[in-house]
Amino acid sequence: MEKRLLTSGLKILTLGSLLLSSRADNSIYRPRYPDEDMGKDSLPARKQAQFEAAKHSYHVFYGFQFSDRLKESGITFKHRAVDDVTKHMRMGHYDHGSAVAVADVDGDGLYDIYFANQVGGNELWKNLGGGRFKNITQEAGVGLPGRVSIGAAFADIDNDGAPDLFVTTVRGGNVLFKNDGHGHFKDITQEAGLGLVAHSSGAFFFDYNNDGLLDLLVCNVGKYTSAEKGPDGEYIGIPNAFEGHLHPDRYEYPVLYKNLGNDHFKDVTAEVGLKPHGWCGDASFADLNNDGWPDIFFLNMQGHSHYYENQGGKTFIEKTDQHFRKTPWGAMGLKFFDYDNDGRMDLFIVDMHSDMSQEPGPENEKMKSQIAWSDSYIQGTKSDFIWGNALYHNRGDGKFEEVSDKLGVETYWPWGPSVGDVNADGWDDIFIASGMSYPYRYGINSLLLNDHGTKFDDAEFVTGIEPRKSLYTPWFKIDCSDPAERNAQEKLDSKVCVGRNDKTIIMAPRSSRSSVIFDLDNDGDLDIVTNDFNSEPQILVSDLAQRKHIHWLKIALQGTASNREGLGATVRVSAGGQTYTKYNDGKSGYLAQSDLPLYFGLGDSPKVDSVEVLWPSGKKQVVDAVGENRTIVVTEPR
Repeated sequence: MEKRLLTSGLKILTLGSLLLSSRADNSIYRPRYPDEDMGKDSLPARKQAQFEAAKHSYHVFYGFQFSDRLKESGITFKHRAVDDVTKHMRMGHYDHGSAVAVADVDGDGLYDIYFANQVGGNELWKNLGGGRFKNITQEAGVGLPGRVSIGAAFADIDNDGAPDLFVTTVRGGNVLFKNDGHGHFKDITQEAGLGLVAHSSGAFFFDYNNDGLLDLLVCNVGKYTSAEKGPDGEYIGIPNAFEGHLHPDRYEYPVLYKNLGNDHFKDVTAEVGLKPHGWCGDASFADLNNDGWPDIFFLNMQGHSHYYENQGGKTFIEKTDQHFRKTPWGAMGLKFFDYDNDGRMDLFIVDMHSDMSQEPGPENEKMKSQIAWSDSYIQGTKSDFIWGNALYHNRGDGKFEEVSDKLGVETYWPWGPSVGDVNADGWDDIFIASGMSYPYRYGINSLLLNDHGTKFDDAEFVTGIEPRKSLYTPWFKIDCSDPAERNAQEKLDSKVCVGRNDKTIIMAPRSSRSSVIFDLDNDGDLDIVTNDFNSEPQILVSDLAQRKHIHWLKIALQGTASNREGLGATVRVSAGGQTYTKYNDGKSGYLAQSDLPLYFGLGDSPKVDSVEVLWPSGKKQVVDAVGENRTIVVTEPR
């Protein structure tokens, strides 16, 4: 597969002659790759078509805009990918990027942003209010310079009211930071028993046995690196890394850690019967059978995914075939949410790897992938899998119907979905961080507005998310006067040094990996923050609240018998004759878990009739009439 993908990419890379898009000074040139970019060229026509479609056929409110306020925010973080995947273009799994996660780390009521990074360290940015942020990484102690960081999860492991932080890395050792309640963190990894060294990826906290303490699930992709190290300290990818699913000896299974209390965890993976087979980049949890115990869905980025049902907090039994007979072959990110407001959790999975088989052209991005791989390579037949995104409608009684094409949620090069009611109409919408960058064409991020659970309307152009403020980003520097660097590029069939004997900065299309939806500026509407691969993030601030009077409610949970954050609780809000249901999982975007209040758009209703919380402890709590446009704290009765 490596050779096939590499050749496909280089066909794009070598199209035409080099275009010098800008000149920084007399010695640095900036060629753009690919120099003929059908993705970029298609943007004006796609924008016009979307505006026309919105005008004539959309029944959702889209009269608001997102603006990238990165400069105004003061955030100077820039994700830097390892050379292994940029300059050397090895087809490994470093290109999956890094997480962005959010929590109020110091208890001031404002939500702070943590950006994970591959090179140069992670960064924590304190929310100062008004859309402004300050870098507090050094004083917080969560930078981890020298490690290739991937996933990030905020959660309160000891029920003291302060969100702690877990970070996964590629062979650098995973890390648990304990928060002192004021935004200062201490590394307690070794005493906690969480210092696994592996090709770790997504992770999440949940209370699998409902004992009131949050347990931890860590996904591990599989062995895709060698013993040799690169210039940034990363382990260099093995030549056939993308064929890892054909080598069972390379699997690294997910690990479930039980919280024993007093900041100690124990590996109980084998004890509870968890051993999904596959390359797992991410996973999530929900109580799909409504028995009060959280179940787990493990994604497989190259093959069948796996659903495990919780048996009373003691063991897990795989029941994939009974509920999800077909899963996406190249799954990357997922989210449980109730898209049709019927009170049941549905499941949305995005599939990026299937899109690597063939280039469909921008006009075919809403269609499932046409697969050129052999049955031996996919380890099955094409009819065994879904070749693109999947949206499973929960019909009750354990029955799920796959409706992705019917509802219009197919997209191209997707990494992870974030879900939130961005137009506050009472129906949850989807943002999908997407794109592949060098040496491929430009790919869009997607915003899908929920039309009352009947379909999703493409809205990234009409709401200003696309085109991005800048379409290209510096990808890598190369000195074409250096024989070693010239030879390395020639072995890749790259033309970056043809006719040149100077220093060059290669420009590549921007692409996003992880994202989070939350009310960044506390104006009542939802904003979007991305962690873009090898580039600066996007701080997409909505003006919805300035365009119209909206109705909303934020609910922060405070468990007593249950875990402090109420992870695993189901919350139902009744307003204006409609009931809205959310499951508190903290998941937002690929690789990340955040600690945020639940946001409910209320449509045209100015009054909340009731709030019902079903706690993980089994307690059921009802709060009567609540006013609109406020944040309420619901504390579990003792």
